[in-house]
Amino acid sequence: MSYGRRTGLPHVDAMTPAEIVLAGPVTRDEVTGLCDDVRALLEATGAPVVVCDVAGLGPPGLGAVDLLARLELAARRSGGRIRLRDPDPALHALLDLVGLRFEMEGQVEQREPALGVEEAVEPRDPPL
Repeated sequence: MSYGRRTGLPHVDAMTPAEIVLAGPVTRDEVTGLCDDVRALLEATGAPVVVCDVAGLGPPGLGAVDLLARLELAARRSGGRIRLRDPDPALHALLDLVGLRFEMEGQVEQREPALGVEEAVEPRDPPL
């Protein structure tokens, strides 16, 4: 039998990223399953990033920090990363406090001005 080989890239829906929703306080027993889910999403979709919706994670604490660190480690071992969606400001501050940096959805990249912000220049200002 013969068949025609498809050319080009496989179909990837760029508008719908791989996503996992973290709800409620997560127990230590559930962490391994969530890490497996992140690995499976990365392998199944071929996406470089899994979006973790952390809005329903609950009050931020060291358990949430441990969970996110383990998910990031599992994603990196599979050749990807995780991106956080809707983190609580307290969780964001706690992650900064312990030295973990995560990409956040909707966050302006460093050294880029926010959209809609214009810098005014006075006519007498010396050029830099």
